[in-house]
Amino acid sequence: MPTCTALIVAAGRGSRFGGPLPKQYALLNGQPVLRRTVLAYRATPGIDAIRVVIAAGDEAHYEAATRGLELPHPVPGGVSRQQSVLKGLEALSGDAPDFVAVHDAARPFVRTEDIAACLAAAAAKGIDGAVLGVPLADTVKKTGSEGAIVETVPRVNLWRAQTPQIFRFAPLLAAHRAAASLAEADATALTDDAAVAERAGLKVVMVAGSDENLKITTAEDVARASAMETRTAFGFDVHGFGPGNAVMLCGVAIPHTQTLAGHSDADVALHALTDAVLGAIGAGDIGKHFPPSDPQWRGVSSDRFLRHAVDLLGARGGRILHLDLTLVCEAPRIGPHREAMISSIARIAAVSPDRVSVKATTTEGLGFTGRREGIAAQAVATVEIPRS
Repeated sequence: MPTCTALIVAAGRGSRFGGPLPKQYALLNGQPVLRRTVLAYRATPGIDAIRVVIAAGDEAHYEAATRGLELPHPVPGGVSRQQSVLKGLEALSGDAPDFVAVHDAARPFVRTEDIAACLAAAAAKGIDGAVLGVPLADTVKKTGSEGAIVETVPRVNLWRAQTPQIFRFAPLLAAHRAAASLAEADATALTDDAAVAERAGLKVVMVAGSDENLKITTAEDVARASAMETRTAFGFDVHGFGPGNAVMLCGVAIPHTQTLAGHSDADVALHALTDAVLGAIGAGDIGKHFPPSDPQWRGVSSDRFLRHAVDLLGARGGRILHLDLTLVCEAPRIGPHREAMISSIARIAAVSPDRVSVKATTTEGLGFTGRREGIAAQAVATVEIPRS
């Protein structure tokens, strides 16, 4: 399978934005803009890795915005966008991917399906790259001195270019290296990577995207994008005991006289949490995303399931407000492991521990859990997501 790395450009200063932070680190409903952008790419099939280019001096902002996401070290950017992209490409060249998706950090609402469509177009035979964009719907006027209209420009075949802009890696790197030698005035005219590719004679196609993929430019853009709603959803799962000496609960191995039986690692707690998060965004259940009939999930750690659900939420521009879990069992005892469980869930979901609750109860000897035949888990996820 061809590989694709997302190169997220976050080195700009955003002079029109104002405020104490560059726009890529500003909070959008409590979550940094950059974090939302990264989560969109983490949730996209076909994206194998993510690398971020930042400005010198922004290291602390970057660490705060990406805490818990386990990204590689950021790449120091240049004085212009073109130079920053080139530095990012050079950083990837040692283990070069087949494709690179260049994306502006200030576009946090890009849809995963649009990223995937852009990648598919770029990978078509005879194509060097693809650009996400929206066809112009408004009438376009050209003005002269004093703002007087001198021409109405036909809008047929005119597009507003967005990101991602996805290219075969080697040709784009060569094009950016060539552009780096241009005089400053000529280089300034190359306002995006498609312009760099066009100058090098590469064949680049447009792919229809969405008006939702807006670019945060001013503080007013943040205000307009901040209309959020709160959703709550429920998850439930059950696993029976089988032969073994430990059970996995919340990603923590707990010594026990038996283990939980299941296709993956049978972590009943993470399965219930996964279903709760998926339910909050109307994305089906865990079986839809990770069918038990698929052998690739046999024995896999269930933290992948919960992380996938959280990434899908992030790709929708949402975030977790709280995760509440209740484990129902006679044994093992949950209390001694509660803090480790909370820390594990917080790490997997990339939230602070005070947004996670783990409780335990018994059924007073009644039912299958009372007979010590297995463990049940109930989960409630409370999330915040942009209004549709």
